[in-house]
Amino acid sequence: YFFERNIIKNKKLKALVTAGPTREYIDPVRYITNSSSGKQGYEIARSLAKFGVKTTLISGPSKLKNPEEVKVIRVETADQMYMETKKNFPVDIAVCAAAVCDFKPDEYKKEKIKKNNENKINLNLKYNVDILEFLSKNNSQRPKLVVGFAAETNNILKFAKEKKNRKYCDWIVANDVSNPEIGFDSDFNAVSIITSGKVEKIEKNLKSYVANKIARKIID
Repeated sequence: YFFERNIIKNKKLKALVTAGPTREYIDPVRYITNSSSGKQGYEIARSLAKFGVKTTLISGPSKLKNPEEVKVIRVETADQMYMETKKNFPVDIAVCAAAVCDFKPDEYKKEKIKKNNENKINLNLKYNVDILEFLSKNNSQRPKLVVGFAAETNNILKFAKEKKNRKYCDWIVANDVSNPEIGFDSDFNAVSIITSGKVEKIEKNLKSYVANKIARKIID
């Protein structure tokens, strides 16, 4: 272990990992989010650091403790995560494990929206910045390896492969978030790592185990 760690340190590799959800505020008290805990991303950052990679973790809202020997930057919104990602360039490795909200309100209300006599409220949404796509297509400072995550509920491999091609990332890690045993807030996961023309499955195990397998594959 220490031998491997020192070899990696000598290479002076730098990694950026995103983790957790984002919050997209509607007004000062309400927001759109998802139930991602950040556990898988935190474990990947921890594993990379253990292998001697200088690692920065950009985390959305999470109750998890900071991993040791990892620089942690905490944010709330997708725009904040995007800005911090750009600030921490250049890196050799980028792992986008965050479950970034795809949408945000078209307009932020500076004061709390009050109820009225109508039975509904219209909320207009627009697309958020795509951090994975930015990393993959940023030719001037593109990391040598860009790893995305595809949290799907059906046709897992099909949609993950399409996402990999659409985002131009090197690998995509697909998992089934419809299964509560390996979903967002579980301590367990089961994933498929899709590389160029190859799919490697990691059967259900602790997220720390899955993270270690992914980190080892990255540095090999």
